[in-house]
Amino acid sequence: MIDPYQLLGLERDADEAAVKAAYRKAAKSAHPDAGGDLDAFGRLNASYELLKDPVRRRVYDDTGYDPQLADATDLKGLMMLETLVNEMILDERAPGSFDPVAGLRRKLTDDLLKARFHILELERHRTRVRQHADRIGRRPENDVLGAMLRARAQSITEAIKGAETQISAIERAYAMLEGYSYELEAVGPRGPEAEAAE
Repeated sequence: MIDPYQLLGLERDADEAAVKAAYRKAAKSAHPDAGGDLDAFGRLNASYELLKDPVRRRVYDDTGYDPQLADATDLKGLMMLETLVNEMILDERAPGSFDPVAGLRRKLTDDLLKARFHILELERHRTRVRQHADRIGRRPENDVLGAMLRARAQSITEAIKGAETQISAIERAYAMLEGYSYELEAVGPRGPEAEAAE
C-alpha cells in the first residue's frame, strides 16, 4: 500500500494548497519527460488523486486503506472486519464485560477452519467425479457423459479457487487485528454474599 503522505513529503494535516504544491514540486522531477520513472510517476499521481479528494482522503485517514490503491485481498479483509465490527456493535452486552477483539479472532478462526474443511470436501468430490469419468468405458462419438463430468470437475475447481481466495481474505483480516487488545472491567473481590450463594 502506498502512503501518499510519505510519498509527497506531507504531514497528515496538510491542507489542499500544501498537497497541490507538494505534488507540483515532486512531479517536475518524477515526470517521464524529465527523466523520471513511469511507475514512480504513476504512484505520485495516484497519491495526489487520493489526497485531493476529501472523501477518499478521509477514508484513507480513518482506515489506512484506499479502495483504488489497496490490494484486493486487503479490501476483502477489511470488508470481513467491517461485518464483524457491526456484529460487535450490536452485541447487547455491556462494553468491558466481554472481549470483542478476542471474539473477532475466534470468528475469523472458525471461518478459516470451515473454509479449509470445505476445500477438502470439494477436493474429495472432484476426485470422485474424475474417477467416474475414468471408469466410463464405451464412449460414443458424442460423449455427453464425459462432457458433463469434465464440466462438473471444472466447476468444482473454480469453487476451490474461490474458497482459497476466501482463506486469503480471512488470513488478511486476522493479520489486521495484530497488536490489538481489549481492556475488560475488573471483577471486584468476592464478598460473603457471593460465597454464600454458592
